[in-house]
Amino acid sequence: MGEMVKQIAAIYYYVSYHDLHWEGAFEDYLQIVRDKPQVTRNAFQRLYDMVISYGEEEYIDNKKKLIRYPFFKDPIENGKDAIFGLDIPLMRLVHVLHAAAQGYGPEKRIILLHGPVGSSKSTIARLLKKGLERYSRTSEGALYTYEWTNLHQTGLAGGDDIFPCPMHDEPLRLIPAEWRDQAIQELRLGDDRRRVRVHGELNPACRFIFRSLLERYDGDWSKVMANHINVKRLILSEQDRVGIGTFQPKDEKNQDSTELTGDINYRKIAEYGSDSDPRAFNFDGEFNIANRGVVEFVEVLKLDVAFLYDLLGATQEHKIKPKKFAQTDIDEVIIGHTNEAEYKKLINNEFMEALRDRTIKIDIPYITKMSEEIKIYRKDFSSARLRGKHVAPHTLEVAAMWAVLTRLEEPKKHQLALLQKLKLYDGKILPGYTQDNVKELRKEANREGLEGMSPRYVQDKISNSLVREGTEGYINPFMVLNELEKGLAASLTVADDQRKRYGELIGVVKAEYDEIVKNEVQRAISADEEAIGRLSANYVDNIRAYLMKQKVKNKYTGKDEEPDERLMRSIEEKIDITEPRKDDFRREIMNFIGHLALEGKK
Repeated sequence: MGEMVKQIAAIYYYVSYHDLHWEGAFEDYLQIVRDKPQVTRNAFQRLYDMVISYGEEEYIDNKKKLIRYPFFKDPIENGKDAIFGLDIPLMRLVHVLHAAAQGYGPEKRIILLHGPVGSSKSTIARLLKKGLERYSRTSEGALYTYEWTNLHQTGLAGGDDIFPCPMHDEPLRLIPAEWRDQAIQELRLGDDRRRVRVHGELNPACRFIFRSLLERYDGDWSKVMANHINVKRLILSEQDRVGIGTFQPKDEKNQDSTELTGDINYRKIAEYGSDSDPRAFNFDGEFNIANRGVVEFVEVLKLDVAFLYDLLGATQEHKIKPKKFAQTDIDEVIIGHTNEAEYKKLINNEFMEALRDRTIKIDIPYITKMSEEIKIYRKDFSSARLRGKHVAPHTLEVAAMWAVLTRLEEPKKHQLALLQKLKLYDGKILPGYTQDNVKELRKEANREGLEGMSPRYVQDKISNSLVREGTEGYINPFMVLNELEKGLAASLTVADDQRKRYGELIGVVKAEYDEIVKNEVQRAISADEEAIGRLSANYVDNIRAYLMKQKVKNKYTGKDEEPDERLMRSIEEKIDITEPRKDDFRREIMNFIGHLALEGKK
């Protein structure tokens, strides 16, 4: 073995491989259940426990106690799919999962994430799938399934010796339902904290094999278990289509319900002799493969009506109807997401009443807190990702400010400007306004965050600014604001009346940016009020020369000298401009002066 191969192999932890590929007899599994009853959890219980396993953080916002769930910061991939500024919607989602885990009713509903495009609906679904997949690889999240073995002599698996359970059923389903509860009680499986409750019957294929073997052993269930059952660890994987499914509507002509519930395997009909033999059926629909885990329905309300019957049964009864077979039990969380336009169709369609009645809607709005919106852009446009590019101070802030302003409703009272409302939402203190006023503002704007510009639009325009010719390796607030404004004319998602309003908000943000820069300059030079004029002019002359790589004429000696770095830094340090940030700050000052000159101001 080569040295580099050895080095790679040393990274791999072989013990975990054996844990993840554990196999044993049914008796061994019963002992595992006795020691760790949580291995028998249903899908909702497992998903909720997964989220909670990352902890909870309580905090107060406007006199209201909120809970932040660190799981949604995506610790699995170091924040790649982190969710910002949506703690309240995520709290509602986790509360639904908690109630479903307790069996209080939501487990019989579709969880529908509803919101505008780009509001993180699919990201939340992706996080839950990713988290559940990772959780199944831990000892706390372990779950098990089984396969039939030693079948070669029986002919029950054709010419094969092993027949894996096609829907990865819970092994305790092998105990017949009529005496399952009694067996669990007598074996003392479970405890006061974790009760073992296993519902449902075997899937059609396993039911067929089970009955055939039971008949072969003259009803001796113990021999069936001892001779033909091998229990093994189950690892959920979206890539392998095990326990995690995703369904996306397609053209109606090229799609039917077998994509959800499986289809006949015509090649095996010759082997088993009938198309009604469950062993000749592919249990590979999304409902089948997502058993024990979660299935995501992308744009669920675009489904054809024919699919809704399967969806309704899977939701309310936890059963699906494969072609030619009886209803089959499933155990999975069904999560769908949709946008505003499709949801309005659902509300207005009387044929969708049954679906509406089985849906728990959770609004996933845009962020309305500027400091949280900024985090999105800082993640995407960090210095680590923008090699050789500089983002001037306040560039991402003004982009976030504009995005949030487009989502806010005009205040109906309190004599507030929209910009003031944004500042209050962001935790700023304004004279005459209290936290109670902020609560009132939020109450009166019940659709806030469900309209406005998507973070994707802003990200696209920042990206355009970065690659536009003439940027000289950096971007500043004016470049981004101009790009945002130009893009409105070509945007397909903005109505004409909105386009005008959003354009006016660009002006609001520019005016606010002017004030920000003025305040920073004033703070920098106000240390010596008597010399403000002279000092500011001297400072501007020096930073202009510094940026243009020129020299400054000394008015006392008449000689050309290098820019006075000591003077510039003495001013900048008073407003906490660090050494690494000085170049960006100086460019910002010159950009601001240039902007004023273009507008004819002094």
